[in-house]
Amino acid sequence: MKTRIETDSMGPVEVPADALWGAQTQRAVNNFPISGRPLPAPFIQALAQVKKACAQANAELGLLDATRADAIARMAERIAAGEYLDQFPIDIFQTGSGTSTNMNMNEVLSHLAERELGVALHPNDHVNMSQSSNDTIPTAIHVAAATLLYRHLLPAIDHTIDTLARKAEAVEGVVKTGRTHLMDAMPVTLAQELDTWKVQLEDVRERLLDAAKRIVRLPQGGTAVGTGINADPRFGPLVAQRLAQTLSIPFESMDNAFVGISAQDSALELSAQLNVLSAVMMKIANDLRWMNSGPLAGLAEIQLPALQPGSSIMPGKVNPVIPEAVAMVAAQITGNHTAITIGAQSGNFQLNVMLPMIAANLLDSLQLAGNALRVLADKAIDGFEVNEANLKKALDANPILVTALNRVVGYEKGAQIAKSAYAQGRPVLDVALEMTNLDEATLKKLLDPARLTEGGTPSIGDIQPKKGNNHGCSQPQD
Repeated sequence: MKTRIETDSMGPVEVPADALWGAQTQRAVNNFPISGRPLPAPFIQALAQVKKACAQANAELGLLDATRADAIARMAERIAAGEYLDQFPIDIFQTGSGTSTNMNMNEVLSHLAERELGVALHPNDHVNMSQSSNDTIPTAIHVAAATLLYRHLLPAIDHTIDTLARKAEAVEGVVKTGRTHLMDAMPVTLAQELDTWKVQLEDVRERLLDAAKRIVRLPQGGTAVGTGINADPRFGPLVAQRLAQTLSIPFESMDNAFVGISAQDSALELSAQLNVLSAVMMKIANDLRWMNSGPLAGLAEIQLPALQPGSSIMPGKVNPVIPEAVAMVAAQITGNHTAITIGAQSGNFQLNVMLPMIAANLLDSLQLAGNALRVLADKAIDGFEVNEANLKKALDANPILVTALNRVVGYEKGAQIAKSAYAQGRPVLDVALEMTNLDEATLKKLLDPARLTEGGTPSIGDIQPKKGNNHGCSQPQD
């Protein structure tokens, strides 16, 4: 490989001849051959947006000439648009402040400006003016997270909510056996199950928006430790204003930059709400898997779309691949949250020293959640078919329906009816007709599964005993 010599304050170092980075980046590449994974593209793109806003703020304050500020902004725009991402090779597991990646960006912008525009820039003096890695990297974390939240995850949640609402409307009136402890319970409608998932997602959306109030607060301007040394006091608010205008996200300057530099509380809070989302996704995925189980020896309540062969050895087998993939995403988000929790605890005095890892895991969770939700909505929820015959068969034989008679015949009599119906494999209605003095019309009304999904208690007018027959039925209970 052809190389060139670049020099920094520690001396010369060999750099690939065609690389846009410089000596400090190369030292980091050499020092951290750990995971082979660089920081994710959304972080690099957000960092470029921060550099652009910083250059514009410095120019507005009269600290940086218009030519240099424009060069930084123009080259940063290209990186923010997705160009040159291969020029950011430093491993996630690097110096805890992210200084190496900050300098990587400074060096690339400097080289690009000189190559493309003929403008000479110094990575530290010009591109990094009024900044420290210690406030710029936390700011980039917030900008990247907020961008993914507003542009990627929240639209995916909304799409899934809309899909569930449409599906619930399509299956309105379909009654099925409810389950608690995975055991037969009182009936519910399929629409009620889908609406439960929808409301869970709506609640998560509210939680995420509440966390967003703090993730949009930026510590830029605090520089090295939070005091703002070497930065104009107006610099941080100007950067936040520029970012808000560019990205249409309500960024604002953090009142206390010490907090944003020494702690990662806001990132942890957002991750915590993503962890709630992961629990919701796991529930939906597992409910779908159980409902789809079979087709002969399982519940077989629904049939998920057949997307691919399910076995390399068993012909004709089709598996619930989408719910399985979503369940794995949910597990990964929980793992990411654990790592972020430990990272957020590592604010040692005036600086958190696990910033790159926090950034990588938080953005990973945001991206995974958004992608998985769309796949779940489009390839599982939207297209599943209902096996109504199987639902009815299980519902008709469900001895737990006798719960509806508790207020009429009492718990003990109800238990006797349920046990007899289960032991004999007979419908509850037939057994109750023999063991109580209630007539058939009354029992059909009390045991109507659709009616039972509406809740409430039977009225006295619903209860009609068989004429001239008392089979040990209790008097109506209060």
